[in-house]
Amino acid sequence: MSKFKVKWANRFYSKRLSSLEELFGVSKPIIGMVHLLPLPGAPAYEGEPIDNVIDFALKEASALIEGGVDGLIVENMWDLPYYVGKDVPPEEIAVQAVAAREVVKFSNVPVGINVIHNGGRVTLAIAKAAGARFIRVCLLTGALVWDTGEFDHGCAAELLRVRKMLYAEDIRIFTDVCKKHAVMFPGINLRTHAIWCDFYMADALIVSGTMTGVPPKVEDVVEVKKAVPERPVILGSGVNLSNVKMFLKHADGAIVGTYFKVNGITQNPVDVSRVKKFMRVVEELRKYIK
Repeated sequence: MSKFKVKWANRFYSKRLSSLEELFGVSKPIIGMVHLLPLPGAPAYEGEPIDNVIDFALKEASALIEGGVDGLIVENMWDLPYYVGKDVPPEEIAVQAVAAREVVKFSNVPVGINVIHNGGRVTLAIAKAAGARFIRVCLLTGALVWDTGEFDHGCAAELLRVRKMLYAEDIRIFTDVCKKHAVMFPGINLRTHAIWCDFYMADALIVSGTMTGVPPKVEDVVEVKKAVPERPVILGSGVNLSNVKMFLKHADGAIVGTYFKVNGITQNPVDVSRVKKFMRVVEELRKYIK
C-alpha cells in the first residue's frame, strides 16, 4: 500500500525503479561497457566507415554477453577531449544513436546509454532513438568542475520534463553522486549530493573513483547507501576480481569497463575470458550476499 494520500504522488513516485532486479532480472547485476570507437569529429577518429563503428560495437557486446554480464552501456569513451552537456556535436550524437540501436537489437540484456561529459538531454535522446532501457547521467543535481575546465550544474529540471514530453518515462535514470574526471563544487558533500539526487527522482545512484579504472572508496559507497537506503547504489569504476567481493557487500550492482578488457587496459577490446572469470565469482557471491 502506498504511503501517499494523494493520487498525483502515487502516480509520480510509482514510476521509479524499485530495485535493480526489476530491470536486470538478477540481484547484484553487472553492467558491461561497450566503448565505441572514436566517432566522427573526435580527434582520434580516422575516417572509418560507420559500419566499422557498428561492427566493433556488436563484437564488444557479443563478448560481454557471452561472458555473462547482466546489462550493457553504450558510451562515447574515445571522443576525448570531451565536450560538456549540450555542446556534444550532432555528428557524434547521430553515430552513437545508430550504433546503440544496433546493440539494442542484438542484445538479450538491458542496454543503457552514457554520453561523456554529462549528456543529459543528449543521452536521453539517444536512448529514445535506440530503444535503450536506462541512461547514465553524470550530473543530475549539484555542481562541479570537469577535467576539461567547464563549470557544470545539474540537469534534472529539464531532463525529467523532456523525458515526459518524449513519452520516455520507462527509460530509467542512473546518476553519479561522485563523478570521475571531476571535482565537486565546494560545500557539497557526498551525503548531500546523494540526497539531492534521490529527491530529484534518480532511479539508482552511482559511486565512482577519481578517474577511469580507479575504484571508489568503500566508505563512500557505505555513506551513500546510508544516506538514501531506498535507492540502489551501483559501483561506477575500478571493480575487479580482487575487490568485487568487498564492494558487493555494500553496493547493489556494478558497472565494469577496464577490467573486462585485454590485459585490463581500457583502450583494448573486451576479453571474454576475463568476463567469464569475473562473472563466475559474482555468481558465487550472489548465493550468500543479498
